[in-house]
Amino acid sequence: MLDLSIFEDKEFAQRILISIKRESDKIGREVKLMHVCGTHEDTVTRSGIRSLLPENVKIMSGPGCPVCITPAEDVARMIAIMRKAREEGEDIILTTFGDMYKIPTAVGSFADLRSQGFDVRIVYSIYDSYKIALENDKLVVHFSPGFETTTAPAAGILEEAIDEERDNFKIYSVHRLTPPAVEVLVKQGTVFDGLIAPGHVSVIIGVKGWEHISKEYGIPQVVAGFEPVDFLMGILMLLRQIRKGEAKVENEYTRVVRYEGNVEAQRSIERIFNVVDAKWRALGVFPKSGLELKKEFSDYEIRSFYDVEVPKMPEVEKGCICGAVLRGLALPTQCPLFGKVCTPRNPVGPCMVSYEGTCQIFYKYGSLL
Repeated sequence: MLDLSIFEDKEFAQRILISIKRESDKIGREVKLMHVCGTHEDTVTRSGIRSLLPENVKIMSGPGCPVCITPAEDVARMIAIMRKAREEGEDIILTTFGDMYKIPTAVGSFADLRSQGFDVRIVYSIYDSYKIALENDKLVVHFSPGFETTTAPAAGILEEAIDEERDNFKIYSVHRLTPPAVEVLVKQGTVFDGLIAPGHVSVIIGVKGWEHISKEYGIPQVVAGFEPVDFLMGILMLLRQIRKGEAKVENEYTRVVRYEGNVEAQRSIERIFNVVDAKWRALGVFPKSGLELKKEFSDYEIRSFYDVEVPKMPEVEKGCICGAVLRGLALPTQCPLFGKVCTPRNPVGPCMVSYEGTCQIFYKYGSLL
């Protein structure tokens, strides 16, 4: 059995920090390391990792929150579908995740919709949504965000619904792919010296899912787990690559992540979804970064049944710098609204709503920054 006590070993963490300082001194310049994972940001901020690092080692937070980057118009479109369905005599049961529930748009949120008498329910997984459909004659629609980690179970449930010809279950897919977002950031000029790849995404796509980024763009990468020691080891491994002039993908999270990933999950996603260009809130359209149901499965996509128009709306409210935060160009504390006008109770931007959002994480653990 794997001994996990090492991840709670203070002396081991201190030895890693000494090694990080040694490597950073040898590099002799500022090093920027990016992650694209809300859970990693939680680990970094909750553990005060930024304050423990040498001054020339900077941690940047990229677009690691799938709820935060879900376009406002998709939320607005789902709200419009709910209203149109009711006008036509059908009451839809809408399910989604707790942090998606309160995402603000110019036309309101799903929480606002529920306050107006619509049946909106918070679920922990798409399986919970499907269970409601099995126990109900009403149409159940799951508003389905998420990166590869959430997409895999969504594909599995959809396969089951298709096999059982369950016609009262549908989704609104706003699934996104992580590696294409990293590529766009590089092409747009976001400069970072190394990437700490998310462990849970890598469980699905494997180490091999990141290799093309190192090969094409010369970026060192380390797949890391979620304990503070995991993240510190990821930093150390990246610094060693940078010092040696290497650019490859290393796997720190070997206890969970395999080189090939979860092949069956990959096949399930490929069977159900097509890869398409997709918009990321406050970031623009990223090529080949979205997933939509294949044409033969369009009966399970709610947008196939309701044609609604939504108004053009701002990605974020005036003064919100969520776009810069998601690009790793700014920290939440640099936003003039942070902690004043914008709080988790009264969020202005999407980065403050989700528990994976960098702004909410900074707000929650502010005393540790």
